[in-house]
Amino acid sequence: MSKSLPYSMKDVHYDNAKFRQRSFVKVISQSLITSNLKRDCVGCSTGKFLMLLMIFGLAYLILTHTSSPHSFSDGLAKGTNASEESVMDVSNRFGRFWRKPPRLPPRLSPDEKVTNNKPIHELGRLNSDPIWLERQQKVKEAFIHAWSGYRNYAMGYDELMPLSRRGVDGLGGLGATVVDALDTAMIMGANEVVSEAGSWIETHLSDRISKKGQVNLFETTIRILGGLLSAYHLSGGEQGTNSMREGQKPIPYLETARNLADRLLVAFTSSPTAIPFSDVVLHDHSAHSSPDGLSSTSEVSTLQLEFNYLSTVSGDPKYSIEAMKVLEHMKNLPKVEGLVPIYISPDTGEFSGENIRLGSRGDSYYEYLLKVWLQQGTSRDTNFTYLHDMYEEAMKGVRHLLVQKSIPNGLVFVGELPYGPKGAFDPKMDHLVCFLPGTLALGATKGITKEKAMRDNLLKFEDLENLKLAEDLAKTCFEMYSVTSTGLAPEIAYFHTKEYSEGGLDGGNKGSKFVDDIIIKHADRHNLLRPESVESFFVLYRITEDPKYREWGWQIFEAFEKYTKVESGGYSSLEDVTVLPPRKRDKMETFYLGETLKYLYLLFGDSSVIPLDKFVFNTEAHPLPIKGT
Repeated sequence: MSKSLPYSMKDVHYDNAKFRQRSFVKVISQSLITSNLKRDCVGCSTGKFLMLLMIFGLAYLILTHTSSPHSFSDGLAKGTNASEESVMDVSNRFGRFWRKPPRLPPRLSPDEKVTNNKPIHELGRLNSDPIWLERQQKVKEAFIHAWSGYRNYAMGYDELMPLSRRGVDGLGGLGATVVDALDTAMIMGANEVVSEAGSWIETHLSDRISKKGQVNLFETTIRILGGLLSAYHLSGGEQGTNSMREGQKPIPYLETARNLADRLLVAFTSSPTAIPFSDVVLHDHSAHSSPDGLSSTSEVSTLQLEFNYLSTVSGDPKYSIEAMKVLEHMKNLPKVEGLVPIYISPDTGEFSGENIRLGSRGDSYYEYLLKVWLQQGTSRDTNFTYLHDMYEEAMKGVRHLLVQKSIPNGLVFVGELPYGPKGAFDPKMDHLVCFLPGTLALGATKGITKEKAMRDNLLKFEDLENLKLAEDLAKTCFEMYSVTSTGLAPEIAYFHTKEYSEGGLDGGNKGSKFVDDIIIKHADRHNLLRPESVESFFVLYRITEDPKYREWGWQIFEAFEKYTKVESGGYSSLEDVTVLPPRKRDKMETFYLGETLKYLYLLFGDSSVIPLDKFVFNTEAHPLPIKGT
């Protein structure tokens, strides 16, 4: 069931023209205020006359210049009338002429200068807003509280059960919370946590890797391997950052990562196709498929950032070669407007079933198409363009086949096609889909701000279309929080459409404008402390610089503090976000420390820390450097 995207070229035209108009007026105003001519002569009529004559003369030269508009205008002008083209042409000429000179950095006193040895968490603080620095500190305190509960009751286990005050191994027994939390602690400057986590890894992790049994290839790669490689870089490995601190030893992180990756490689090498098996037995270097013989599409295609970076820092190409075979193989498989089913067979190398969605088992396939391409840096435009082509085709497919609006208030959401493109549309959206706004924004500007991308004419029409969709979806993700009694989102939401409606299943917040748009079924009302919405708010704030994303993130953080905090240490998942008080679930997921609190901390901080044009975050929020940066 196809639905066209509810955005028109006219909307994007208007946004672009308005942006350039504001820029032009701002530059002329600044020029008039700072002009020596104004200061010296504005008091006399002759001076006023000369000034006006100069301005109109310059305007005349620009308007009568015969150079053709740049390609971005050409792309936008298709299908418009002559008057619109003329306005665009004039706007572009003004934009090229009234270009601000580069801003020089402020001169700092010797006491203020930031040295190359400044820890990463201190970079950019000179220009940070005190209110947001205070809120950022609150997030750091929450991280310390979460870690203290884990350290006191579950150290070395994968996860903390904060109500029972004990640990549990649900991810293979490799101390997943320790590794997931380490780079968050480095970014925050939580030095005691860095010391405790680093010491545990150096003392225990390699031994566990050699003795443990079955682990999931995907979960172990994104959490353990990704966490070790990020810690290696942030602690000064390969001299990749200026965050080197006394006491941090990067080499053990790299050695442990190689030990783990060497065992995980068997999932690739023992498969009869380019698609790896889903599970690995660490102690005997063997791998096998899941009971149904299938792998998740997202899982086999969300390994490449980590294995590519390991090849870069180890000098051994075998990791990247095996991981990239997956995407190279998937490039040639049949798709539906770039969209793919959520299961794939390691035995045949073919997709299985027709279920298409961007939630569980589908989500990070689309994320890594973009991020693996971005990771290549200056070499991305040679051997990796097929990844970007696949990403762009897929996003067109999302806009055409999966995007609809709710009624009565028009929230934009991404639904599912459980029976393929010829089957019925399902207005179901996992919270996991809230990764998409951030990915769309990142794909549009490649990590730089929207203002800079517009100023440098780097955005195609499709980029603007994706940015618009990103902001609309981010709004929907926020309303999934604000529509509930607790202010926290459910795991899954359904949307009221002309074809679908269920009464008596609202989020509980009767004061929300969107209480009739969002439907929350009883089985979907739990909250797992997930990061996807604040991840997208972080990316969108960095790119659009719109403060509403910070405010949204702060509201969510306050709700986490109010309803999920456990006084003895740690935070807990919730059973039902629609009732007060909500019942706690006795589980603190590793990603609360590894992702949710990390993204909130970065959202409230300075944009110079882990800049998006120099790092890509893996799907577990572990930052890895872009080549050449």
